Amino acid sequence: MVLSNVQLIGGSGPVNIKIAGGTITEVSENTYPQKAGQLQLTFNNAMAFPGLINSHDHLDFNLFPQLGNKIYNNYTEWGKNIHQQYKSEIAAVLKIPVTLREEWGLYKNLICGVTTVVNHGEKTKTKKRPISVHEQYQCLHSVQFQKNWRLKLNHPLKLKNPVVIHAGEGTDHSSRKEIDTLIKWNLLHKTLIAVHGVALTTSQAKKFKALVWCPQTNYFLLGKTAAIDKLKRNTTILFGTDSTLTGHWNIWEHLRTARQTKLLPDIDLYNSLSLNAADVWGTSNGKLSKDKKADLVITKIKDGKNDLDSFFDTKPESIMLLLHNGRIKLFDAEIYPQLASVDTSGFSKIYINGTCKYIEGDVPKLMADIKQYYPEANFPISAD
Repeated sequence: MVLSNVQLIGGSGPVNIKIAGGTITEVSENTYPQKAGQLQLTFNNAMAFPGLINSHDHLDFNLFPQLGNKIYNNYTEWGKNIHQQYKSEIAAVLKIPVTLREEWGLYKNLICGVTTVVNHGEKTKTKKRPISVHEQYQCLHSVQFQKNWRLKLNHPLKLKNPVVIHAGEGTDHSSRKEIDTLIKWNLLHKTLIAVHGVALTTSQAKKFKALVWCPQTNYFLLGKTAAIDKLKRNTTILFGTDSTLTGHWNIWEHLRTARQTKLLPDIDLYNSLSLNAADVWGTSNGKLSKDKKADLVITKIKDGKNDLDSFFDTKPESIMLLLHNGRIKLFDAEIYPQLASVDTSGFSKIYINGTCKYIEGDVPKLMADIKQYYPEANFPISAD
């Protein structure tokens, strides 16, 4: 496969990307002659970037509405409140089989340009995985909600597994103290990756390999987010969406929230979804270069905008093509004529704000199956 005439972020001009066997084999300004049997897609006014890496999601929680009615001091206060105030809303969503909820969580990410998602919680049960689910780590929910967290943290047979844990998700003294307790009890000096870290101090940050920043969740629950501009000096910043319990379904809205804070330079925010995330999770898909995994997204360039401005203005409807492991997973109806040689029988048609996309899998059936259990389900897409 050859993807022709696309701009790269930080690039000086259009390039052509050659892909074979799920891997990028060449990125060059050279043109490639059309070969028999080789798919070649040509774009105009388009930009390519690595498939996004969403470093924190709860895949089975993405059919919930946002739940919460005030600013909380910490996550435990929020958790108790929603289970008191929203019992019926929670029970209604939990009637949906977990595999259907997880599958929708995956498609929610794919539609936005995510090709790898780090799921926080129990191991994903659904076998239908249109994108990569990264679960090669030890998952602990938090100091407050994880039973026997000290024993699990210091499990001698899991020394090589980094530990991912909600830490410092609050603005009060107990949230700051919780982080010290976690650090103190990391007796085997395991690699720690914190999620949220609103109460994290710069000295505490040195004890963590990375911090996953979820600003929309932080503002919704706590009215405040982590001091990312200071914490980045002592740890690596990654980016996550959390679930629709606390944030927008669309990762681009989360990124625009993050950008408005001006706590990270644009290039650092971009790297939190690509290079830095791939490095922390040990994947090979954070850069569009030779020998890297062919996970990529092509979008329309916004007229008159530089590449990073255009990147952060991306909407799901502006995505022209998404590849995962070198396979087409989503494409815009505009490029359908170029795909005459491709078997698209396994794709379904969806609409995002009136824009027609083709997506691998039977997404309309998934939506219908979910509505059998939860008629109130509100999807951000529609189908024929």
